[in-house]
Amino acid sequence: MAGGITDTGELYSPYVGLVYMFNLIVGTGALTMPKAFATAGWLVSLILLLFLGFMSYMTTTFVVEAMAAANAQLRWKRMEKRKEDDEDEDSSSGVSDSDVLLQDGYERAETRPILSIQRRGSANIFEITERVEMGQMASMFFNKVGVNLFYFCIIIYLYGDLAIYAAAVPVSLMQVTCSVTGNHSCSVGDGTKYNDTDKCWGPIRRIDAYRLYLAAFTLLLGPFTFFNVQKTKYLQIMTSLMRWIAFILMIILALIRIGRGQAEGHPSMAQLSGIRNLFGVCVYSFMCQHSLPSLITPISKKKHVNKLVLLDYVLILAFYSLLSFTAIYCFRNDTLMDMYTLNFTNCEIISVAFIRYFLGLFPVFTISTNFPIIAVTLRNNWKTLFHREGGTYPWVVDRIVFPAITLIPPVLVAFCTHDLESLVGITGAYAGNGIQYLIPAFLAYCSRKDTQLVFGSGTVNKHLSPFRHTFWIVFVLIWGFSCFVFVTANIVLSESKL
Repeated sequence: MAGGITDTGELYSPYVGLVYMFNLIVGTGALTMPKAFATAGWLVSLILLLFLGFMSYMTTTFVVEAMAAANAQLRWKRMEKRKEDDEDEDSSSGVSDSDVLLQDGYERAETRPILSIQRRGSANIFEITERVEMGQMASMFFNKVGVNLFYFCIIIYLYGDLAIYAAAVPVSLMQVTCSVTGNHSCSVGDGTKYNDTDKCWGPIRRIDAYRLYLAAFTLLLGPFTFFNVQKTKYLQIMTSLMRWIAFILMIILALIRIGRGQAEGHPSMAQLSGIRNLFGVCVYSFMCQHSLPSLITPISKKKHVNKLVLLDYVLILAFYSLLSFTAIYCFRNDTLMDMYTLNFTNCEIISVAFIRYFLGLFPVFTISTNFPIIAVTLRNNWKTLFHREGGTYPWVVDRIVFPAITLIPPVLVAFCTHDLESLVGITGAYAGNGIQYLIPAFLAYCSRKDTQLVFGSGTVNKHLSPFRHTFWIVFVLIWGFSCFVFVTANIVLSESKL
């Protein structure tokens, strides 16, 4: 994420890539989607979900196209560098026979230039073999202002991510362990509305318990921000397995309850007041563009990569729809919780204590493993943003200041609010909007201009997006900027009514 070119890593098949992308997209945002569905109404939610899924797929193809263009640019630069080195060697070789030098130079001139190679129809120049992160693509195709805006956007998004994670874990722990009736975790999700000032244990209020858990979470995981951590393959497998078990369990349990006639949900068709949060939640739930280089580059066969991505989006849309519709028909709107897993911690819904605790604490395990990774990513983006060529940071700035400005703001936000639906909605509606719509559209536009400038107007990128007409780029940009205006106006109007 910091904007460098890294090793591709071990190659895997297209279908393994499909699974990895599914796991990346279906994350924390999906747990907040059922309540957002209930708030906005099922028809409005379904239409918006389908439309935003389509938009996300379109911008994903834009990023893949920009990755191919970036790989072509890197190959061109290497070939130009090799040509310069060869010419330097020839000029200093000391050979006196000028006819031999001229003939040799003529032959190399006929075989080396990238333009002649490209015009002969070689599509290999656009093969995606090197992992070029989004920040590196921004530095290749954007001017200085564009690069700074990119990093500003990605940093704000990562801050929102960390604030959501920092609030989700303490909320889950508070809901599972606190109960005004004294029967731990059995009254969570039974329709009782708790206030933050209600008692948790003795004189300890619920809000106090939340902040105690937040402090413990910060003390346990915060120090990882000051070091380098990497996600291991086994940790990824474990969290992915837990995620699949949890989501499938929730869908099955909701379907069983509906099948037995115990469903309590009567969702409305449309409530325009809930669109703002639903929009942010959907954008957040389709977020993958910033991680595409890590996912797409190691795929062994990329010939049909756009069709593969389309299949992934169809599966994800079906999964989100199934999860949300079973939720809104199983539970009353006023009982659906910000973190959907907490609706299954009620004894009346699930009699098996192990399943109750597993679902209630599921976000604690999965989010806790992701928090240090996101924190280190954000810290590295801060370093990259302020880095100057050839310069180094003092030890205090490198090891103390950057980790501190990474960790403190999201913890303060989580201390002030634990409204997960709003946190996810705002993060998705603003920073997520920029990363998912605006940046990919500008990358596609600028990379196409650069490709034509370097390789000629007749050059065709083999990974060109199916939405190749300029109309689609303009449409995405208009949509992205309109969303900024709409969400901001909605927030201002909502606040003025209070």
